Amino acid sequence: MKTKSILSSIILSLICWVNFCNAQITISGKVTFKNKGVKDISVTLKDSYDGATTDQNGNYSFETNEKGNQTLVFTHQKFTEVEKPVNIANENITLNSELKEQISEIAAVTISAGSFEASDRKRATVLLTPIDIYTTAGANAQLTSALNFLPGVQKVGENEGLFVRGGTGAETKIFMDGSLINNYFTNSVPGIAGRDRFNTSLFKGNIFSSGGYSALYGQALSGVLILESVDLPETTSYDFGISPLFASGSFQKLANSKTNSFGASLSYFNLGLMQKMFKYNTDFTTAPNGLGGDLNFRIKTKSGGMFKYYGNFDTNQMAVQSPSLEPGYDESKVALKGSNMFHTLSFKQKLGSYLINSSASYSMNDAKLNFAALKDGAVLSAFDFNNKGNYLNFKTVVDRKINRISAIRGGLELNDAHDTNNFGKDHRDLLSSFFAETDLGFSNNLSAKLGVRAEHSSYLAQTNLAPRISLGFRLSESLTGSLAYGIFYQNPETKYLNSAAPITFQKANHYVFQLQKSSEGRSLRMELFYKDYEKLIKTMGSSMVQTAINNDGNGNAKGLELFWRDRKTFSSIDYWVSYSYLDTKRDFMNYPVSLVPSFAAKHTLSVVAKKFVTNWKTGFNLSYTYASGRPYYDIVSDNSSNIIRHEGTLKDYSALNFSMNYLPNLGKKDSKAFTILVLTVSNVLGNKNVYGYNFSNDGMRSSAIIPPINTFVFVGAFISFGVDKTNDAINNNL
Repeated sequence: MKTKSILSSIILSLICWVNFCNAQITISGKVTFKNKGVKDISVTLKDSYDGATTDQNGNYSFETNEKGNQTLVFTHQKFTEVEKPVNIANENITLNSELKEQISEIAAVTISAGSFEASDRKRATVLLTPIDIYTTAGANAQLTSALNFLPGVQKVGENEGLFVRGGTGAETKIFMDGSLINNYFTNSVPGIAGRDRFNTSLFKGNIFSSGGYSALYGQALSGVLILESVDLPETTSYDFGISPLFASGSFQKLANSKTNSFGASLSYFNLGLMQKMFKYNTDFTTAPNGLGGDLNFRIKTKSGGMFKYYGNFDTNQMAVQSPSLEPGYDESKVALKGSNMFHTLSFKQKLGSYLINSSASYSMNDAKLNFAALKDGAVLSAFDFNNKGNYLNFKTVVDRKINRISAIRGGLELNDAHDTNNFGKDHRDLLSSFFAETDLGFSNNLSAKLGVRAEHSSYLAQTNLAPRISLGFRLSESLTGSLAYGIFYQNPETKYLNSAAPITFQKANHYVFQLQKSSEGRSLRMELFYKDYEKLIKTMGSSMVQTAINNDGNGNAKGLELFWRDRKTFSSIDYWVSYSYLDTKRDFMNYPVSLVPSFAAKHTLSVVAKKFVTNWKTGFNLSYTYASGRPYYDIVSDNSSNIIRHEGTLKDYSALNFSMNYLPNLGKKDSKAFTILVLTVSNVLGNKNVYGYNFSNDGMRSSAIIPPINTFVFVGAFISFGVDKTNDAINNNL
């Protein structure tokens, strides 16, 4: 009995000792960031299943059976992981932790004042993909035409170019893979705008900046369009297009190793058949026609670098005849023969911590114009104006990341321009540029960009220095803002440099403030801007030939822009609305006083809507543009001064456009061909828009500058073998 009692006591003591050793210990504390409690922080003992998540006030508590030296881990995707040692004995533990923000390339706020981006970059604000452009009614598959539906861009139908925030079309420059494109548009005649020369599907991304852009780009007073060409294609493919307007064919051959590719295309267009089918306002005695083609190759190096070559050529011609405004003549005629060429070679390679981007390009543009005055079908007077330009560009940028969201970069750029004409002009200029820039990521909620650019012009014998600074900040999870300031310089256009008058750089100061609110499927953007122009050129001369006499011009532009895009509210409908308010005046060119430029509308509104009906295999697209009436002027030179003979305001511009695309092979499995049939109707309602007026030499007679046709209808078929682009056409997801 006594033995049993002793044994029971021993067993009871052992049980108590085991329970004491395995007693659960409570670990608790508070997690803070900048002295405020943070919820949803994961708190765990390393290499165990014990832990908890912080509550609304940052408090946590959990129990554990672990003993001895352990590690407590605090984790959250927005904060840097924290590890703290802890010794677990027999008493409860209280352990607090202060977190540090996790610097993340994806989470960090980016600077976007003045910029719209569409690219494959993680931090880009995706806006206009190639399919976006193709399916925007009224864009006619042209990138620059699609940009007319964004805020800040003026609708100017009589001249090619991007007219941005009160700037001329020449004040926005276009770059491809870093190289300046000096001849992006086809040659044109007065009153009829040239078209894009480059195929939209050539580019995988674009950045359009309407102000405050990077120091990497110069010689643009108003804005830049930065294009990045595609790398290696996904597979070998063949493409064909046919319509009453044009025929085209192309191929891309991808090597079996998928490390290199080459391709080519050829196209021909002729407006003759369309002119017979529809009533045109313009009398084309020679219908616009032309031939073009391109070659390309791409090579991926073993170390991950990329060589890309692209070259194209095109020729175009047309002749336009119209009633003469001058007494003694019945008709006036202008005929054009033009040719263009562009070649660019780019190289991108990472060397250790550095990324090197180099590019070189050559552009050639040759335009031959013949102006004639006719009486009873006979030519009574005529003269030729021939202009040829050759341009070389070289650029190198070296980029080094400091951390995930900070970087420094710098480089140099050389532009050699040589322009000649048949009136004795022989203009040459070597522009040497050096630039440096840094991205400073202070946190996920604050970043800055500091840059400077210096340029020297051999023709002007002048040097400039242009500092630029911008700031990006996050006000809430979905609301961000940007501020930008910069100085921008640009040489006067060479067509005005017809004398030895002392000329210097034109100058603009940009001030931009932006707020952007984004959520899933929706984006709202508001931007305020102010531009101050200095040293604008002043000219004298006839309507045909203006000559720069000094740099005494000035001006300013200010305004408000709104942009709303919504892919969520209405089922399978993507739409956007943009509005621009522009208040601008300039004393430049032959203006005798400060005036609202003839290319500037005070109010511009655009609406774009797209819907794809899967059961019908058809996409429907609408767009509408309204612009308040622009001013027009009849200005002539008289006794060494410029005077206004006539002025007024055009009627408001408006156009409703419609397009539809049908995919007949949608739903066919294992289809090796992709076909899309396209119907586009521009200016469906047939509004008779007016772009301006031409005046006779004595100012007694005038004629309206109007579109070649009020309502344009296009029908075409496009077939691709090897690449199925169906999902791209449906989802707008190139």
